[in-house]
Amino acid sequence: MKKLLNTVNWLVLCGSTLLVVLILGVILWDIFSKGFSSISLGFITSYPTNGMTQGGIFPAIIGTVLLTFITTLFAVPFGVACAVYLNEYAKPSLLTNIIRASIRNLAGIPSIIYGLFGLALFVQALQLGTSILSAGLTLGLLSLPYIITTTEEALKRIPNSLREATLALGVTQFETIKDVVLPKALPGILTGVILTLSRAAGETAPILFTGVAFYINGISASASQEFMALPYHLYMLSTQHNEIEQVRPLAYGTATILILLVFTLNSVAFYVRFKNRTQD
Repeated sequence: MKKLLNTVNWLVLCGSTLLVVLILGVILWDIFSKGFSSISLGFITSYPTNGMTQGGIFPAIIGTVLLTFITTLFAVPFGVACAVYLNEYAKPSLLTNIIRASIRNLAGIPSIIYGLFGLALFVQALQLGTSILSAGLTLGLLSLPYIITTTEEALKRIPNSLREATLALGVTQFETIKDVVLPKALPGILTGVILTLSRAAGETAPILFTGVAFYINGISASASQEFMALPYHLYMLSTQHNEIEQVRPLAYGTATILILLVFTLNSVAFYVRFKNRTQD
């Protein structure tokens, strides 16, 4: 009976995995088969023309890259610093348990809530206006819980004996963290950061109210200007355009570029993780 039960469980797990992979494969095949025909060098490097019915997505690509860059500058230093404090300095107490629980709860809040909060805080209260800076800071808030959690998990994997050995040599706790703990945990931290940023790059709701625009004439050269982004551009082409059937090939091409961008970031994270395991 145990062997039969194990076999049944294995078949259920394999069947569930194959079902998910099959559904994902059908979705990707549908997008790629219709999207690659629209992708060309001109599509990537040109501006939209004729009411967004022709041309390319170059401003949206640049806007997505700049948005991710601002998100990184804001979220990574604060997220890593918070994780270092919680794991290395904070004593186990009710307060730290509440902080950790709050961080995990924040990770489960719908992204549209972050968009509304960013509108109230950055756009209105701080008077940054609808701009790429407001959108990047909003995405930074969205990314913080994930970066804190993944960084703390990476720090927990470092044996305490390593910390105790360095402290026994007379090294300060700060120097131990800076020179020993963080370098050893860096691959895990980078993996979590890259995966978080790849998720943030595909978000639409947080930037919907904070600075993204359907079309701008040129590329945003200032952090106080509105911008175009791939996820919002795809949303508009797919649901809000007056000529949806005419722009459908452009929408599939935009979706393909966005998927490839996220896939590239995820591949970098997997490579960092694989390299770290190989070295270990």
